[in-house]
Amino acid sequence: MTLLPGLLYLADTTLILSHRNSEWCGHGPVLEQDIAISNMSLDLIGQCRNFYQYAADLQGNGATEDSMAYLRTGREFKNLLAELPKGDWGFTTLRQYLFSQFQYLQFRQLSKHKDERLAAIAAKSFKETTYHLRWSREWVIRLGDGTAESHARMAAALKEMWPYTGEMFMTAQPDEALGLNLAMLQQEWEQEVKQVFGEAKLDMPHGVFMHSGGKSGRHTEHLGFILAEMQYMQRAYPGCEW
Repeated sequence: MTLLPGLLYLADTTLILSHRNSEWCGHGPVLEQDIAISNMSLDLIGQCRNFYQYAADLQGNGATEDSMAYLRTGREFKNLLAELPKGDWGFTTLRQYLFSQFQYLQFRQLSKHKDERLAAIAAKSFKETTYHLRWSREWVIRLGDGTAESHARMAAALKEMWPYTGEMFMTAQPDEALGLNLAMLQQEWEQEVKQVFGEAKLDMPHGVFMHSGGKSGRHTEHLGFILAEMQYMQRAYPGCEW
């Protein structure tokens, strides 16, 4: 099976999350953290570029990383959790933690992939994700085990976000293309998340309905607004280059 669906899934998720995090640029709670999340957005863009370029090479027919990002429709994008609005600082840091914890384990597994190019991209991305994970984990614990208000906001963010985490472990075409062991990933992810939630004084949700469809192109209404903004220049001026 071709790697193409898996590469697009990896690229789309990191691209959309980088866009969401970049919305904090100039609006972070303090300058240091404003810079930190902006830099993480750049890391995610770098990751998605590597995956898009590999996907473009596999697809051929003149495809480029730009065409992959700017000329595909919402139904062709493969992501779900990343497209939710940025919310408050607690929502953003919690999403980054849950995603980074998954991405950390995912890249660690993919760094041993038999495809050398994919393994190399995953190994490089793993190093960046290690920092993202440490940064976001510290914020989740700080806010969850902070004031009454910060704890309440984190609990509210968790309630809203958790139903979108299940799809990460639902096997679909992208996962089959990558050869991921999702059962192992889920077990390791839940173990790590449970430990962090214990420190953050947050209850691990159970028995929650999980949304799905993002991996096959079914999205929330939020993705359309992101793509309308992100793809505007390329669609208004076809063929433009930076």
